[in-house]
Amino acid sequence: MDPRPRIYTEVLQDHLVRHRQMAFVSGPRQAGKTTACQTVSKDYLNWDNSDHRRLLLRGPEALAEHLQLDRLRAQSPVVVLDELHKHSKWKGLLKGFFDTHGDRARLIVTGSSRLDVFRRGGDSLMGRYLLYRIHPFTVGECIRTSIPADPVQEPAEPKASDWDALLEHGGFPEPFVRRDSRFTRRWRSLRHEQLAREDLRDLARVADLGAMETLMQLLAESSGRQLVYSALAQEIQVSVDTIKRWCDLLVRLHYGFFVRPWFRNVTKSLRKEPKWFSRDWSGVTDEGARSETFVACHLLKAVELWTDLGLGDFELRYLRDKLQREVDFLIVKDRKPWLLVEVKTSDVRLSPALLHFQNQTKAPHAIQVVMNLPFEKVNFLTEHRPVVVPAMTFLSQLV
Repeated sequence: MDPRPRIYTEVLQDHLVRHRQMAFVSGPRQAGKTTACQTVSKDYLNWDNSDHRRLLLRGPEALAEHLQLDRLRAQSPVVVLDELHKHSKWKGLLKGFFDTHGDRARLIVTGSSRLDVFRRGGDSLMGRYLLYRIHPFTVGECIRTSIPADPVQEPAEPKASDWDALLEHGGFPEPFVRRDSRFTRRWRSLRHEQLAREDLRDLARVADLGAMETLMQLLAESSGRQLVYSALAQEIQVSVDTIKRWCDLLVRLHYGFFVRPWFRNVTKSLRKEPKWFSRDWSGVTDEGARSETFVACHLLKAVELWTDLGLGDFELRYLRDKLQREVDFLIVKDRKPWLLVEVKTSDVRLSPALLHFQNQTKAPHAIQVVMNLPFEKVNFLTEHRPVVVPAMTFLSQLV
């Protein structure tokens, strides 16, 4: 159990005050979803618990009876339904309960795999839920856990111990809090095994788990690189379509994530191969790739939480042209380029690609984030030309 406060506890408490919709909480295994949800609710039902499963299989009215909704209370009961997506009829259960009893009870639904995949078909829950995507600890969350009124905060220096722990042990709560190198290595191995065996078995039928594990190892070594599906297919001896399907599945399981190239014509970006990033930067051995993955995970958390909080519609992309000029990341805000980010471990010479792509995209801000520079209390938002910014400074301004 993680004793440190999380921003997601504040987010869920705010949701219960401001919104009547169900809260869907999605995120990687062991990122702290259950802890955050149980902090705001005393009633907890887990699909993996056989007694809880029997209750949920009886349908909406049985759940209403369990919550004693006929009792007159000052506040509506809040119940957490964990791993409910494993129930084949989970959408029908939620829709039936919400439509009948939604005014007398509050639901928080959480799971390891993505809960928004129901959009592909089946009963629509549109308008009945708000989605919150939970991520591991980051620099910003080590400094503050209050809900931001604006996307970018004032810079604040993190504790040196927190910064070092994030770099070495990653942001997943248990290894981050324990800060024991031997435990971190064992935890990382166990998480990989659980994803490769248990989660894949629960979510999809993969005939060749050995080949899938080989793909996971290759992807773990490729964090920060552009995926070449044909090369992966040739190495594992499966079809390109199978590789694409498996990579999509691993994204759904939060093993890693894609960052796609940005074009003004969105349909073009869907035909280009994305960059792949691991969810756990602590397992990336190459220093440059680890730095880029570290920043990528911070940026993904920021754009998803800003979007979930209604601060704007944010996307994380990257830029590359036919002349091989590239900028590692582009944050798109409300469909317009907003912030260019290039990541370096120690190089303070400004990348010429930043100015080139800032002129091309008209993005208001362009920064080169350098990992090994000491903290400076400067706000990158005050500059509209490409500038070098310490990673510790920039990441402290995010959530």
